[in-house]
Amino acid sequence: MKVVILAGGMGTRISEESHLKPKPMIEIGGKPIIWHIMKIYEHYGYNDFIVCCGYKGHVIKEYFINYFLYNSDITVEVGNNNIDVHYSNTESFKVTLVDTGLETNTAGRIKRIEKYVKGETFMLTYGDGVCNININELVTFHKKNGKLATLTSIQLPGRFGNIQTDASGNVEKFQEKPEGDGVWINGGFFVLEPGIFKYLQDDMDKVQWETDPLVKIANDKQLASYKHKGFWKCMDALRDKVELEHLWESNQAAWKIW
Repeated sequence: MKVVILAGGMGTRISEESHLKPKPMIEIGGKPIIWHIMKIYEHYGYNDFIVCCGYKGHVIKEYFINYFLYNSDITVEVGNNNIDVHYSNTESFKVTLVDTGLETNTAGRIKRIEKYVKGETFMLTYGDGVCNININELVTFHKKNGKLATLTSIQLPGRFGNIQTDASGNVEKFQEKPEGDGVWINGGFFVLEPGIFKYLQDDMDKVQWETDPLVKIANDKQLASYKHKGFWKCMDALRDKVELEHLWESNQAAWKIW
């Protein structure tokens, strides 16, 4: 089963770094976050990837073209450009890199990779989110429900602590970063049947996957939700990168399941 990664957005909310590289190439622990995502899937035996490139897509292409050499001990004979590889420590990724357009929205990007999934069930996720999801359980859940699409739903923790006081101002209860308010939201990590492409028949270049095709799929009772209660984190802004970096450096990276 192939894994599609949406990696074409401009990442405007983390522009401190995305002005130099696409957001999926921003590093956590010395590796691009897209590498971390791929490692999650590889852990469960899925290593055939399709990357939807767009903004600064050449950076992603150059990274994977040179990935083998980046992770090898080599001797270079400059005079004839002969390269001897002595040792390589690389993953067994197969990566198809597709230019899906500079300003194409997510529905359009998915539509443009239809020919690469070849009419088979495939997985899809965003190029900026990591979690400790059990991919095998997700796939089993999808097959059991028999829907066209399954998304992984998550609950975000509160960003701030809750304080309850009495009339005199004495703190009666304090809770730092409480659990969410009971609302489950889209966390990516989809499993999709090729039948979803019938919802992508028109010009999709300006259409967001989540606000049109996915809504129609849900209205047709063809969308299931796999509830993930473990770790999930999206690198939406610089503070998220800092948090992820801290978790990695302190050996608390829950998504590091490999």
